[in-house]
Amino acid sequence: MLDNLWLIVSALLVFLMQAGFLCLESGRIRSKNSINVAAKNITDFILSTTIFWIAGFGLMFGNTYLGLIGSNSFLFGSDNSADEICFFIFQMMFCSTAATLMSGAVAERMSFIGYIYATIILSVAIYPITGHWAWGGLYQDTQQGWLAALGFIDFAGSTVVHSVGGWVALACVIIIGPRLGRYDVNTKFPSGSNLPMATMGTLLIWFGWFGFNGGSVLAINDQVPKILLNTCLAAIWGGLIATSLHYFDKRFIDVSYILNGIIAGLVGITASCFAVEPISAAFIGMISGGIVYYGTLWLEKMQIDDALAVIPAHLLAGIWGTIAVAIFADYSKLNTGLTFSQQLTIQLCGIAAIGLYSFGVSYCLLSIINRFAPLRVTVQDEKQGLNIAEHQASTELIDLLSDMEQQQNLGNFTSPVKEEPFTEVGQIAKKYNQVITRINQEMSQKDFAIDQFQASEKRKSAILDSSMDCIISIDWEGKIIEFNPSAERTLGCLKKQVVGKSFTKYFVLEEDREAVEYSLRHFFSAANGLVLNRRNALQLQRISAHPFPAEVTITSTRMEDDSRTEFTLHIRDVTREQKLQSRLKFLAYRDPLTSLSNRTYMMKSLSAAIEMAKLHNETVALFFLDLDKFKKINDTLGHKAGDELLCEVAKRLTEVAREDDLIARWGGDEFIVVLRGKINLDVISKKAKDILEIMRKPVEISKKQFNIPTSIGISLSVCGQTHADNLIQEADIAMYAAKESGRDNYQIFQAHMAENVTKSATYERLIQTGLAEKQFHLVYQPKVFRSKDNIIALEALIRWNNPKQGLIPPTDFIPIAEESNLIIQLGEMVINTALMQIREWIDQGLSPVPIAVNISGKHLISEELVPFIKQQLVLFSIPGSLLEIEITEGVLIDDIEICISVLEELKALNISISIDDFGTGYSSLNYLKRLPLDILKIDQSFVEECHRKDEDTEICATIINLARNLNLSTIAEGVETEGQLDTLLKLGCEVFQGYYFYKPLEKEAISKLLSPTINTDN
Repeated sequence: MLDNLWLIVSALLVFLMQAGFLCLESGRIRSKNSINVAAKNITDFILSTTIFWIAGFGLMFGNTYLGLIGSNSFLFGSDNSADEICFFIFQMMFCSTAATLMSGAVAERMSFIGYIYATIILSVAIYPITGHWAWGGLYQDTQQGWLAALGFIDFAGSTVVHSVGGWVALACVIIIGPRLGRYDVNTKFPSGSNLPMATMGTLLIWFGWFGFNGGSVLAINDQVPKILLNTCLAAIWGGLIATSLHYFDKRFIDVSYILNGIIAGLVGITASCFAVEPISAAFIGMISGGIVYYGTLWLEKMQIDDALAVIPAHLLAGIWGTIAVAIFADYSKLNTGLTFSQQLTIQLCGIAAIGLYSFGVSYCLLSIINRFAPLRVTVQDEKQGLNIAEHQASTELIDLLSDMEQQQNLGNFTSPVKEEPFTEVGQIAKKYNQVITRINQEMSQKDFAIDQFQASEKRKSAILDSSMDCIISIDWEGKIIEFNPSAERTLGCLKKQVVGKSFTKYFVLEEDREAVEYSLRHFFSAANGLVLNRRNALQLQRISAHPFPAEVTITSTRMEDDSRTEFTLHIRDVTREQKLQSRLKFLAYRDPLTSLSNRTYMMKSLSAAIEMAKLHNETVALFFLDLDKFKKINDTLGHKAGDELLCEVAKRLTEVAREDDLIARWGGDEFIVVLRGKINLDVISKKAKDILEIMRKPVEISKKQFNIPTSIGISLSVCGQTHADNLIQEADIAMYAAKESGRDNYQIFQAHMAENVTKSATYERLIQTGLAEKQFHLVYQPKVFRSKDNIIALEALIRWNNPKQGLIPPTDFIPIAEESNLIIQLGEMVINTALMQIREWIDQGLSPVPIAVNISGKHLISEELVPFIKQQLVLFSIPGSLLEIEITEGVLIDDIEICISVLEELKALNISISIDDFGTGYSSLNYLKRLPLDILKIDQSFVEECHRKDEDTEICATIINLARNLNLSTIAEGVETEGQLDTLLKLGCEVFQGYYFYKPLEKEAISKLLSPTINTDN
């Protein structure tokens, strides 16, 4: 009894959806068609339910014929039980829903008889047949349709109800075409008449959907609450995603996308609401929201006019919801016995079969009907509105439009239109009457406006007189007609002196007069000379014959008799502007800080010098200078001190340069000196030594003296054989060779220097290939606590086994990788491999120890490190305590604040942080105090002779005590002898790493060491 009560309540909720669809469609279409919507919705319901009672239920749930169609239970209800009648009423509501969906898509243009034909076809030939395929066994377990027998699942009808309605809607829309003006690019098509009503309709549909999905259990049991929760979550996320996508695309909220997204979410979850978890339901709703948004855009692109977005919201979302069954469902609840691939295949098969049948049958039958009884109303009826055309029912708005059209036809706007009080249309009529009254007032003021014309002309004359530009009017012969005060001041004469005189004779230079008179004869429209409505540059002269640069703009005016043309010259003295441009051009070629030539001017001059060298068989030598300690001064003393240093360098270079040498600031702390003419290697070498010598002199900055060694790279272009870009590139390469030779020297470019650069580039490509082909692998060196048999951690060390070159030492490829982003890819490979290995040991039943991974400075301060580590820890289900990050002190020199922030994020993941090679780099107690560290690793250079040299012993002791005072652990690396071990133990160090205990080992050897049965003496 309780189950029957629930089924009846659910049927009533589904019935309530009819009211929701009515409100939704009425709000989304224009008011001139609102009555038609009401009429066809109630007709759809009556027709579909009647047909379902007569034949539809029997075709859908009767005894099956080959799994294709039912064959009994027509005219349902005579000899049926209460349970069966409850089931019938519930299914009858479903049929009416499918019919209502179809009619919403073709609103505002389909004839009323067309709705009836379409509803009959759907209710007789499509919905019960496809329903039998998927749901025939719901009424009698032994009467399964062919799709249900294969394992097809569509719980509450994502496909059977919604996609079926959508397929029929698509066929109708294609046949009858879009509404008039729907895709007119020149006008915006109205989106609806009452969005609040449409919103209320959507809420009613949402409420009714609880019965739609909840009632499909056919009983009130423990499944129902989760079904209702899943239904609600999918609707919420569908609406949220659809409107979010629209907002990100268009930057405003469109209510219609919220409504369509909610409905799409409801449709999407309908097939699987009984078999998925809430988080899956939310995700299904999200995808449904995206589908309805992009599906709507696709329909607009294809110019398929779906008035209520039925196709994306019901057809496309229904297809997705049916596919989602295979992806998200709990297969124990499906009870089909199929694997994922099998279930997905049958879901796709069901979608295709039902889609082809629904679309094919409806398209063929409706096309045939359309030939004899057009499904679409006439153009006139569509413009007039279906309320009147189909039902002879008028509205207040239509009456208002009729009154307005009558005024237009008669040309009489003195009588107001009728105002219906207390209605929106009445307010429009009232506002229209106010507009008409205002127009009549404006017309009465027309004469007054004409009287004001003369006064306006006088004001224009005042503006002409006060203009800062020279405004001169001339006739077609070039004689002056008007001459404003600004022209008097600029040209040095009064108006009365020049009126009637030739403009060209008095104010155009003699050499330009012929060209100007030629332009005048051609009404300033010839290709050459002065041209109308364009800024023309011209040298003019004052009455005193002093020339000045001018900008002349010419406009023309034809007189009333159409036989004479006058021209107005707008003349501006641009003497100041040209001087300013000259100054700006000068500044464009100078470095604003040092006043040396800038890069632009240097490149231009260098190219010219090379061309001259080519003509005169000379040599051009280019010196590329880089200040070796500039960054340290800039960072420690500030940018002001750095600027002072750059100015001092520019001054010194000027002192040692020859008069015809070119000196330029290339950028930052890089300078270029170019020597040209009859020069040889002796001259070049002497010049390089002079520069080095003067640059070695101490510089006083902020009351401190600094030495600024300089590295110089020199390249030569003999007889212009080397172009400017290549010359700079070669000098740059030579400069880096000077840095590699100890800095504070010069190097002349040699071919082998470029080969080193090529080698680096080659290594970069090989590293990329090695990463792609998995040529890199890891070995692991144990860290022990006091003795060999107590392994507490491992350090992951990368190895590269190149197929052609064999094992390549890390010292060869790591520096090259650090110069590019390849070091980040290598770092991610090491992290991934190390965590994968930990996961493998855990799966083997071993007890893994933490693995330390070395991270470069570039990788540490990148934005990828922390998210990548988080992702990998989750991927392999490994706690952060099994990972240790090692960095060197040198990493902390740059971007210390970023380093601290990143290390704190890693620390929050329970990852240990250690400083590698401690004592060899940039040490600062302040940074050690602020950094979230766990371990200091004593560099092996101190460990090597700690048992023989007192200095190294003291350094090790200092580091150990420092770590102890900062609550940090210490690890001594590079321990190779018993003497080193004993000394470090006495100093208080207890954790060691080195060949005395273990060399780096392959993962198989480590697996044996981690085994509880391992014999450490072997």
